[in-house]
Amino acid sequence: MKVKSEMIDITRSIINIIVPLAERTEAFVQFMQNFRDVCIHQDKKIHLTVVYFGKEGLSKVKSILESVTSESNFHNYTLVSLNEEFNRGRGLNVGARAWDKGEVLMFFCDVDIYFSAEFLNSCRLNAEPGKKVFYPVVFSLYNPAIVYANQEVPPPVEQQLVHKKDSGFWRDFGFGMTCQYRSDFLTIGGFDMEVKGWGGEDVHLYRKYLHGDLIVIRTPVPGLFHLWHEKRCADELPPEQYRMCIQSKAMNEASHSHLGMLVFREEIETHLHKQAYRTNSEAVG
Repeated sequence: MKVKSEMIDITRSIINIIVPLAERTEAFVQFMQNFRDVCIHQDKKIHLTVVYFGKEGLSKVKSILESVTSESNFHNYTLVSLNEEFNRGRGLNVGARAWDKGEVLMFFCDVDIYFSAEFLNSCRLNAEPGKKVFYPVVFSLYNPAIVYANQEVPPPVEQQLVHKKDSGFWRDFGFGMTCQYRSDFLTIGGFDMEVKGWGGEDVHLYRKYLHGDLIVIRTPVPGLFHLWHEKRCADELPPEQYRMCIQSKAMNEASHSHLGMLVFREEIETHLHKQAYRTNSEAVG
């Protein structure tokens, strides 16, 4: 049911994409490839803020950004270096505060995210200062080694970006990717720094918005994908966070039917051997 029709001018709003990062330089190379195609060549109204934790890999990240600068004449980026242990919430807090040009629309992003130019416009349409924050539901891709097990090598990433039941799932429990204005983020107090380790800080922020005065827009978007990567659940995590991490790891690996096929692999192979033996026996007989 159409409620109302309105024109919104999104042509002038810059998006500050903030990415917290520690090591993961190979993933960052892939991220920058997508960034170059979508943000530099198509959208052209993007600022990139990378908040890097630790010393290892920092020089590689600098050289990746410098090569993009020289190839594409792109200078709208900020690299913030923190010599401390990785904490996503802390990285996003620092990234939001590093911007010194007043109000700006921010997209909190991860290095494993692949997004389209259409998504960036959804970001602009669904966030409004003092009124709306946007929490898109990401489509999370499964392990390509399992999804494309019958092929010699998985297809290129661009060909894996399909919304199919066996290729991925809508991550409706994930609240890490969000578009919101800097003023709203600062007014609500940003991320809670008491939350340590894996997950939790983004859910806490989401709940703060739900209990506040702003409208929270939550919807699946077609142009936003989480690329599969191996997950490591640290031994030092508290039991509840460790359980959440393992659950997430299991959900990210493959669809129910693919996981079932892996569980029953021996039974299937035994059956196939019996079938082959029977066929050979009949042929000889």
